[in-house]
Amino acid sequence: MSNLLEVKNLDVKFDTDEGRITAVENISFTLQQGKVLGIVGESGSGKSVTAKSIMQLNPGNTFYNNNAEIILDNENTLNFVSKEDLRKIRGGKVSMIFQEPMASFAPAIKIGKQMIEQLLIHRDINKEDAKKISINMLNRVGIADAEKRFNQYAFELSGGMRQRAMIAMALSTMPKLLLADEPTTALDVTIQAQVIDLIKDIIREYQMGVIFITHDLGVIAQVADEVAVMYLGRIVEKGPVNEILKNPKHPYTKGLLEALPDINNLDAPLKPIPGNIPSPLDRPTACVFRTRCPNPCDDCREGKTEMGLIEVEPGHWVDQCCINCG
Repeated sequence: MSNLLEVKNLDVKFDTDEGRITAVENISFTLQQGKVLGIVGESGSGKSVTAKSIMQLNPGNTFYNNNAEIILDNENTLNFVSKEDLRKIRGGKVSMIFQEPMASFAPAIKIGKQMIEQLLIHRDINKEDAKKISINMLNRVGIADAEKRFNQYAFELSGGMRQRAMIAMALSTMPKLLLADEPTTALDVTIQAQVIDLIKDIIREYQMGVIFITHDLGVIAQVADEVAVMYLGRIVEKGPVNEILKNPKHPYTKGLLEALPDINNLDAPLKPIPGNIPSPLDRPTACVFRTRCPNPCDDCREGKTEMGLIEVEPGHWVDQCCINCG
């Protein structure tokens, strides 16, 4: 099966008042049609920056390396500069579900009007057809009395309804790629389960590719086919989701799994990863995880290790400097 998306050698840097910082460093991954890639890691790992790079939604102080490629439908989206080209991916071929829908909907414009506007931009239809498609999609995502909700403002809906409305808006243009940036974080457990089931149903029906960003490994286990673990802008481990969760090789992946509560032993203390993720302004040299690694080797401790993913099992890749650590 051919790849829907290929990200190659991507670096993302930002110019700040304190200097140029690295947000994403030399990452590569692929995604096939109808598959889900989970990207997991702590806040500040570069997950959202990676997703926004696909749509060129990062701010104006962003710089990409010259040899980076983001290939979608055989075109490098990093080469898109005109409004017409960017419109192909921003809501056209690619849609994004943001973490907080209240920040994504315009508060003074009714949800229906916003849905119609984006459909008129991305699809060759009239206003009446756009309204029908929007209401139908609101129904599809499980919003009761969709026509009434269509004429309401975002603040009039509950958190779960807003998130469903955001999903409906993202899907109404029939994108080939869906970027879901922590779409269940602000929802209670029952609504989380409903949203996850909804996304899985939509993937099966429309065969779109999905990048699902979260810090919750439990969610990843339910929705993803493959997972990439990010830390301080690097992918430190990636592979099939069952392989990564059952046989983690990188000490950071192991730490994330050990930090999960043990439902079979509720008295067991939680095991957080020691320390905090460093500031990008104080980025460790060589292995970016060495300042928090529980058992760094001598070369890793001294910042002398070589970086880069190597394949340790079929399809299972891990940063070579950390195979013998942790």
